[in-house]
Amino acid sequence: MTKQQVLQSVESKLRNIYGQDYKEAFMETFEELFDKWEAHSFQKAAPVSEENVYLITYGDSIYEEGKQTLSSLHTFLNERVKGAITDVHLLPMFPYTSDDGFSVVNYREVDSKLGDWADIEELSDDYRLMFDFVANHISKSSRWFQGYLNGDPTYKDYFIEKDDTFDHSQVVRPRTSPLYHEYEGKDGVKTTWTTFSEDQVDLNFRHFPVLVETTDILLEYASRGGTSIRLDAIGFIWKESGTSSIHLPEAHEIIKLWRDVMNFFKPHTQIITETNVPHKENISYFGDGNDEANMVYQFSLPPLVLFSLTTHNGEKLSEWARTIDTVSSDATYFNFLASHDGIGMRPTEGILSEEEKQLLVDKVMENGGRVSYKANPDGSQSVYELNINYSAALVNKGEDETEELEVKKMLAAHAILLSFVGVPAIYYHSLLGSHNDEAGVEASGINRRINREKLELGTVMEELEQNSRRKGIFEGLKDMIAVRQKESAFSPYAGQEVLELGPRLFGLVRSNQETSEQITFVVNLAAASTEATLPHSGVDVLSGKTVEGKVALRPYEFMWIK
Repeated sequence: MTKQQVLQSVESKLRNIYGQDYKEAFMETFEELFDKWEAHSFQKAAPVSEENVYLITYGDSIYEEGKQTLSSLHTFLNERVKGAITDVHLLPMFPYTSDDGFSVVNYREVDSKLGDWADIEELSDDYRLMFDFVANHISKSSRWFQGYLNGDPTYKDYFIEKDDTFDHSQVVRPRTSPLYHEYEGKDGVKTTWTTFSEDQVDLNFRHFPVLVETTDILLEYASRGGTSIRLDAIGFIWKESGTSSIHLPEAHEIIKLWRDVMNFFKPHTQIITETNVPHKENISYFGDGNDEANMVYQFSLPPLVLFSLTTHNGEKLSEWARTIDTVSSDATYFNFLASHDGIGMRPTEGILSEEEKQLLVDKVMENGGRVSYKANPDGSQSVYELNINYSAALVNKGEDETEELEVKKMLAAHAILLSFVGVPAIYYHSLLGSHNDEAGVEASGINRRINREKLELGTVMEELEQNSRRKGIFEGLKDMIAVRQKESAFSPYAGQEVLELGPRLFGLVRSNQETSEQITFVVNLAAASTEATLPHSGVDVLSGKTVEGKVALRPYEFMWIK
């Protein structure tokens, strides 16, 4: 689109967002913003393909004593995963006060413990980068909120003060903490909206300057090497009295506006929405498939893969997977099994029964994990997420008793991830075959710390050679990725068909119409050998074996048949 066409589209969205509060001056401001950024150069971004594999990591997940950690991470990536990992998702790399980075003090500054923008730009020379934009809320210690408390007129309306006429009885909560918190200001106590915690104060997108400032930040991220932007907790950014204050039309319009802006300044930048909610709500962020998110987090996949490999039954996974197919030629799913957060349980609503969810809760507790809850509008609580290392979650006690089976099961889970339509993302502790960090939970009192342990560079490099569990998972994943990257049937936009193979098996056919390439995937979900009758013969590109008709699969064995 031309600049004029993009600005017309932006104007339409601003009118939808602000309704009667829209002013002609809004467009004048956006035109000035466009003029400002047209003077900058943006590194080109290529479309995503079957070659793209994301690594999810903190900027200090890998460290060396006495060094800024981005350089240590860069060293690890270059020495151990270059080629296999193409995209690095850097979880919030900004100064912060809590929530392991998600309470940002300054969106425009790199945390000095990690490094600086020069380190980020150097990393972007070797890897595509995904930046986290925590747009819904900011730290109470930020200049913005402190200005608000101290009466600075610039920030007077940047936050949402409690209004006794606002009906918040239906507000959806991801936490059990209070919706509002009190803060001592220059002119007395201010009571302000806090979706997540007392330290994370929600921004007021009804105030137009907040949208302008956050759009400017988004463009800065793209100019600094970001080829993907993750919109954290984005469903909460618009509040409306008497509603759930999640997924409101204005929130969708803001994302669509940002998509327009990115398409103009840096085409193929991936706008990725993070909405840990039931599946139908989650996929609403695709819009019409061309006008909103480029990728949506596939939140139902982690618990359903866990459930399938726990029960040795793929029927629930298969039933749900039949509803998943290509979205459009430039929108797809962001697939993952583990992340810095836990395994979300809200995305299983309408898929797993309460008894089936409880089975996973009981197993996670037995395997050393924790469970986090959310508050419901009626005052009750329900399970929000399971906090555990994914490989630990997979183990069935009394059954997966050998290290060999643990490794095979972890690789089987990731074979599903790597086969599914979309782009795969692997969490650093999954790639590195880590265990639960129970000491981290005990020391912090934070459930999510169980899967956020920091690793010393020299130690982890040594363990990848000498620790058989770490090495088995790490090398196994790299080998699978190397094969996947050569097969166009695994394009993020290639079609997907779910096979009927019986409950102990899960199978897909991935087909790329443009190249006429096809791969049949099958995995044994059981800890015992299982026979599969496959619709297609061919060569398993993982092992080189010829497969015809029936095949006996060993425990947790999988194949990609071409």
